[in-house]
Amino acid sequence: MPPVSVIMPVLNEERHLRTSVRHILEQEYDGEMEVVIALGPSTDRTDEIAAELVREDSRVTTVPNPTGRTPAALNAAIKASRHPIVVRVDGHGMLSPNYIATAVRLLEETGAQNVGGVMHAEGENAWEDAVAAAMTSKIGVGNAAFHTGGEAGPAETVYLGVFRREALEQQDGYNVEFIRAQDWELNFRIREAGGLIWFSPELRVQYRPRPSVKALAKQYKDYGRWRHVVARYHQGSINLRYLAPPTAVCAIAAGLVVGAVLTPLGFVIPAGYLAAITAGSVPAGKGLPLKARLQIPVALATMHMSWGYGFLTSPRSLAKKVIASRRPAVRTGESETV
Repeated sequence: MPPVSVIMPVLNEERHLRTSVRHILEQEYDGEMEVVIALGPSTDRTDEIAAELVREDSRVTTVPNPTGRTPAALNAAIKASRHPIVVRVDGHGMLSPNYIATAVRLLEETGAQNVGGVMHAEGENAWEDAVAAAMTSKIGVGNAAFHTGGEAGPAETVYLGVFRREALEQQDGYNVEFIRAQDWELNFRIREAGGLIWFSPELRVQYRPRPSVKALAKQYKDYGRWRHVVARYHQGSINLRYLAPPTAVCAIAAGLVVGAVLTPLGFVIPAGYLAAITAGSVPAGKGLPLKARLQIPVALATMHMSWGYGFLTSPRSLAKKVIASRRPAVRTGESETV
């Protein structure tokens, strides 16, 4: 089996980091493995836990990421790593036991440059269970296979990803200007260069949702904001699924204004939206406790409205910065990094 490098961008991950790394080190994989953790300026015990992991297992190393930004962390970890297969894992992601072995097999079978699978959201309390249900339902995220599952095949993007190193080096790694949506943007460039991105439901990563409404709203606002940047930077990369949340925000806002100023009939639009997400939360919450099921509409509305608001208010100056930026190289042995 080819040796693999696992790269992890982490910032304030004391809650999950040790468990996440344990899931990596206990993989059912016969090849050599290294884990490179890129440490941002955390304000909790993340650095202390990472240092303990380094002392406990020689396969674990760390590199600094003073910017705290995810794409910079990923590039720094790629540069510090050595092996021909690069596995991306987040500090709150839990790999299934045969994740790496399956991914390496799929790279060989498909000839893909990047393979990935399902972001299997699981909560640890009622709110997180509600968010997990929303994030894995079509009413919450549309037909995105890496959220909801589906048949194996070519994809626009995948969750996290297991890459051939040459694909990362050919693209000079992640674009550091993309604070969010850097996965989608990198996969778009790989596809534009003729590479294959492959989704398989065989690959599953346990994901811990954001722990509060405020944190979820910020996450999805940033998603929408930066997805609009990708659309400006890469013409033709947008589709109707991405336009649904901003359209809903505009329609609901218009309905509220019309209802308040002109006629109560305007309230039909926001009322219809509330009825739709309430009805959609019933199948999404199947099998969950009542407390979690009651919070699914809140999670759905938070995701939709925050994503749509972020998309609509994304400033054009961000796209200008991205277009003017120069992506630094991440090839092993080169002096320039991020």
